[in-house]
Parts: sequence; C-alpha cells; structure tokens
Amino acid sequence: MKLTNVIVLIVIFSNMLSAQAKDKRKMKQETINTTIGNIVVYQKIVPNTVPVIFLHGVYYDHNLWNYYTSRITDRTVITVDMPHHGQSKEISKKNWNMDDCANMLIEIIDYLKYNEVYAIGHSWGSMTILRASVKEPETFRAIGLCNMPFDKGTFGKQLKFGFQHLLLPFRKFYTKQVVKAMFSEENVKTKPEISEYLDVSMSLLTNKEVRNTDRAVITQVDDGTQYLDSLKVPVFALKGSKDYVSAPKNIEMNIVEGAHTSPLEQPEKVIAFIKKVIEK
Repeated sequence: MKLTNVIVLIVIFSNMLSAQAKDKRKMKQETINTTIGNIVVYQKIVPNTVPVIFLHGVYYDHNLWNYYTSRITDRTVITVDMPHHGQSKEISKKNWNMDDCANMLIEIIDYLKYNEVYAIGHSWGSMTILRASVKEPETFRAIGLCNMPFDKGTFGKQLKFGFQHLLLPFRKFYTKQVVKAMFSEENVKTKPEISEYLDVSMSLLTNKEVRNTDRAVITQVDDGTQYLDSLKVPVFALKGSKDYVSAPKNIEMNIVEGAHTSPLEQPEKVIAFIKKVIEK
C-alpha cells in the first residue's frame, strides 16, 4: 500500500472510529483454513456471551465494522475479511460462488466453537449470512441484513460488468464510478471521509480479484428471495432510501437516508438496528 494511502487510512479511522480508542481490549487476529481458502478473522472475546459476527460487502474489509465493534462491549464480537479482501488473499478454490461463502461462514463459526451467533452483514456479507442461516438455522439466533441485493445475476449484468471491467486499469476513474453507486451524492459532499475509506480499501484489491468477486457476487449469483420463504430464524433488514437494492414484500425493511453503504452513511441508525437484532 502506498504511504499516502496509509496516512489517509489513519486519518479516516481516527475521525470515524474515535470510540474504538476508549475500548482497551484489542481484536485478536487469526487465520482460519476453510474450503474456500485461508480466511482472516478478528475477535474480541467476552466470555459466556452469544457473539455477534460481522461480514462486510464488496470492495471493503473487516474495518467497515470497527465503529460497531467498539460500541458493543458486553459480548464477543467477530469480524471477517471476506475472500480476496483485506488480509484474506490466500484463496485456493477457483470459481467460488455464494454457496461457498455460506459454507465458509459456517466453517468459521464451527472452528471458533460457538453454538450460535447473531450475524450482521453488509451487501455481500448479508447475502452470505442469509444463505448460511438457511443451511444451518440452529446456528443463528437472529440475522441483520444491511443493503442486501436480492436480484439474480443475468446475462445483461454480465455484459454490463464485462464492459465496466475494461476500465479497471484506470483505477481512479473506476473507483469514482463505484463511489456513485455506493453513496448518495449528499453524503459524499458532507462526509468525504467515506469515499476516501472506499478508495483505500479498494486499493488492496487487484483487478483480477475485483473481477472474480463481481462474478461470484453480482453477475452469476442466484435469486436471493428464494431463501426468505424457507428462513427459520428472526430476520431484520435495512437499506438506504436511494439504495439500488430491492425491498422484498415478505421481509420487514428499515429505510434510512443514503444509498448502498448504510454502515458508513448512517452509523447511529445502523447501531440502533444492530441493537434491535441482538435484543431479539
């Protein structure tokens, strides 16, 4: 990572995550071998509690949830670097998909020896949690889905992203287009640090990693709404008022101001949402 990016990252974290400095317990880092590859996990343990596990969305990493893990002090919190993202670079399975991501999450929870967890996700993280909770409902006490895409990948999406990926060598321009999809114009103006944070986290991804992730998560993903009918755990959902994702009729949806990255755009409303999930 370039020195300038490191400096930006430090400034962003010091401004946005000041509450973390008040929490003296540090997140313990561990690498877990799963069927998808080596996944880096971070954990802050409070014994004899039901943990909350957080999964981030595309182009971010576990740091997306730092503010929230600093606010939750009465129970164990876990964050994950999803495949290719953050420090999870040793991905051994080729052409992995969302089913592999769901299995990965279950394997992580089993490895950490937790009987059940609360799970909170953003976008791709939510997609993973929903599928995992259908596979093993007894593992999840409740789930919170932030900004979750439900739509199936289509040939039209494959063409669209295939064209967009031609612009990946021009990373600054590509990132600016991602910012427009992730955040509302108003939030970019009033909270410039959120787009700077995305720029830093995206700089850790190679062009190949971006293409692989988009294939698995966007262009070739299955229909997410099919899992809602068979869901047996309490589910809560949240999206931005200008978010591009849909709001299925068979799930209660909390609407907050902003676009597709509510954890950065509306942190106080998201922490209230998380508390609702945990209190279920």
